[in-house]
Amino acid sequence: MTYEVKSLNEECGVFGIWGHPQAAQVTYFGLHSLQHRGQEGAGIITNAKGQLHQHRATGLLSDVFKDPKDLEKLIGTAAIGHVRYATAGTASINNIQPFLYNFTDAQFGLCHNGNLTNALSLKQELEREGAIFNASSDTEILMHLIRRSQEPEFLGKLKAALNQVKGGFAYLLMTEDKLIAALDPNGFRPLSIGQMKNGAWVVSSETCAFEVIGAKWIRDVLPGQIIIIDDSGLKIDHYTADTQLAICAMEYIYFARPDSTIYGVNVHTARKNMGRRLAQEFKHEADIVIGVPNSSLSAAMGFAEASGLPNEMGLVKNQYTQRTFIQPTQELREQGVRMKLSAVSGVVKGKRVVMVDDSIVRGTTSRRIVKLLREAGAKEVHVAIGSPELKYPCFYGIDIQTRRELISANHQREEVCKIIGADSLTYLSLPGLIDAIGLETDAPNGGLCVAYFDGNYPTPLYDYEAAYLKSLEEQVSFHIDQVTK
Repeated sequence: MTYEVKSLNEECGVFGIWGHPQAAQVTYFGLHSLQHRGQEGAGIITNAKGQLHQHRATGLLSDVFKDPKDLEKLIGTAAIGHVRYATAGTASINNIQPFLYNFTDAQFGLCHNGNLTNALSLKQELEREGAIFNASSDTEILMHLIRRSQEPEFLGKLKAALNQVKGGFAYLLMTEDKLIAALDPNGFRPLSIGQMKNGAWVVSSETCAFEVIGAKWIRDVLPGQIIIIDDSGLKIDHYTADTQLAICAMEYIYFARPDSTIYGVNVHTARKNMGRRLAQEFKHEADIVIGVPNSSLSAAMGFAEASGLPNEMGLVKNQYTQRTFIQPTQELREQGVRMKLSAVSGVVKGKRVVMVDDSIVRGTTSRRIVKLLREAGAKEVHVAIGSPELKYPCFYGIDIQTRRELISANHQREEVCKIIGADSLTYLSLPGLIDAIGLETDAPNGGLCVAYFDGNYPTPLYDYEAAYLKSLEEQVSFHIDQVTK
């Protein structure tokens, strides 16, 4: 489903190209494929023989570049682009990336997908040293660290800076003669390299962008790596050897497009496997399976195949509804959901329905969809979720930053089932999720970050640690009070 309905959001998408006569146009198409990763703003910086040019604005990509002249003025054979959803910083124009830096000795373009867990500490330290920040985004920190480094060469400055920032990050950096990609030591956010038929190199948050522009996937950027692209070709370097793969599991569950491949695993295939495993763990009788469009359709296919139940189109999504802003009354909020989804009475009436969805965040959307199905005549509604219970915040680039907003962190499964109005509620087990995705690695949790399910974070939380621990203590106290009343 779209982020407006699910209320679960990835931070950003990045795209870069080197060596193409229409770099801006190709970047536009690449970003269009990544629009699902960020819908609050977009921008492109091009490189024309060492001179960088920029255009950015708030809104969807089509709004940002609605005037053809906006792309035409971005001349050059290299570019970086960005689509943004804010988890750090506001949606003002100052936070729209890529950022363009005009120093007396050089120009730089910079964009970022992820979230730094030590951003506040670094920002305070830099400000004490005289740094001035133009944006509230954490992306700007890297450039300040680069410029303040005492290393003699630029690559050394970049490596030193990358070793100071912590958390989840996939950076694209444009210099006057290079395009550089860098990934955090855990690879929380995906980043891949492709090549077009004319030899142009491309970098993208997801491989689905390669299909659109006619590029061939070459390799994934690995944790701790720096990829340097210039007129001589592609070079692979690293800034740290202390790495441990922990790709965000939600990329496979919800965020990435089904036609993307991450670390060798196709997202659609992973979701079908989640559905198959979910069917094996499901313990109830039913007549039909329906998936909540669009991100749960793959899991519903797998569930139906494994269970032998027919996979029906019991929910239809209106592809043309725009964002429904927060409405003042319950009646209007319900109407907003109906504008996006409709239950097909002729399919679900009198049936015991398995409603397959990818996750439950706050429970609001699930409750409304269950209500739609019941009003359409469903005899029973069994909710089956293709991931474990979301109980803990994410600090690496997803906008779940407190446990208070997660229904499963505050209620037992039976309570959640009652709240959403379902006849039963089944979640995919954590071992089932790891097996379904099936990354070929010896890394913990099958190379996945699953902290939002089990609370075991693969890195220190730095600036977030104290507040997070306090929230856990407060929640324990709250539950004790509820039990003793």
